[in-house]
Amino acid sequence: MFTDCIIMAGGSGTRLWPASNSRCPKQFLALPGGGTFFQAALERAFAVIVPEGKLIIVTGASHVPHVVKACAALPESQRRRVVVIPEPVGKNTAPAIACAVSYLAKTGTDRTQAPGASQGPVQAKRTALVLTSDHIIGPLKDFVADALATAQLAGSGSLVVFGIPPTRPETGFGYIEAGTSITALDARAYHVTSFREKPDLATARTFLARGSFYWNSGMFAFDVDFMRSQFRQHAPETLAPYEALPPITDEQYETRDGVAILSRWPGLPEAYQTVKSISIDYAIAEKCSSVAMVAARFNWTDVGSWDEYAKVLEQDGAVHNSDTAPVFTAGSSNCFVNSDIPVALCGVEDLIVVIRSGNDGGPPSVLICKKGESQQVKTIVEEIRKADRGDLL
Repeated sequence: MFTDCIIMAGGSGTRLWPASNSRCPKQFLALPGGGTFFQAALERAFAVIVPEGKLIIVTGASHVPHVVKACAALPESQRRRVVVIPEPVGKNTAPAIACAVSYLAKTGTDRTQAPGASQGPVQAKRTALVLTSDHIIGPLKDFVADALATAQLAGSGSLVVFGIPPTRPETGFGYIEAGTSITALDARAYHVTSFREKPDLATARTFLARGSFYWNSGMFAFDVDFMRSQFRQHAPETLAPYEALPPITDEQYETRDGVAILSRWPGLPEAYQTVKSISIDYAIAEKCSSVAMVAARFNWTDVGSWDEYAKVLEQDGAVHNSDTAPVFTAGSSNCFVNSDIPVALCGVEDLIVVIRSGNDGGPPSVLICKKGESQQVKTIVEEIRKADRGDLL
């Protein structure tokens, strides 16, 4: 089991625009059967950390209400172990992880409630699992089994990544090249030979045919002191501003609905302004001399487009996911609708229709897309930016 878990819950959420946006990224959207991507990540986190372990949630300051709402529904025994760190500005994954590990280094493992809890001694060996919050992963038992395998490897002094066995020549994911097997610990564990950027189609087909390449899930595990040493060696300019922050005191927290939020850590906004935006892959993983991979047995879906999200929601047996927004059709077929107001379709087929009325306080927005073409949403987002309409995002 891990002593701690870190959930990355930031992002701008543009791939599922307009339902997902900078105010409400993908991780807070609905999943089939109830709940959200983020709530499912909470369940995974608490399944793999020790009973006294912390759950650190690094999220955008504007996303804190969504995080608090989800965490407030947790049992009190879990809720008191949550610490939310609001990012004043998003700087990609490396600064978020540097901030979280600096927090862990400054606090004891027995801090199970904030504010008002005693600070215990810092445990010598602390292992942390970093989770994404916007993927679909299951079944839980398989994820837990794989996570425990990564915990073994992380405890031995390696950065450990989850590799997803590829099912197609995907050009939208980064890849991990697996080397020799680490049979002493787990038959599905390998030394990592290299990380590869998102390939073109021909290269992706080569990766698939070779059988030693895996999709990079974006989740990884490490010993906290080991990760700090890797930052000091490979990206000291990313870690230093957070390590220079003062010790954690009770006065730096606020509590909303029983959830502790580290909203008054002196110097945190300045630290975020100081560091450059860089991913953990570029900053650490590609440079680390000891990287291992566990080949995942769990199912993993990135849900990176409306076509994928529509398939996920349609598994729930509905063409839309709001009982308060009915869809009426006449002479139409094979259309997916996600709307917060009623929609009528006449004589159309193979469409994805997404409507946000603005009732949630955001700007009204509509997306109409032919099925199979939803990757073009990223082009639309760029056009919105060029038109200086960032308010729509």
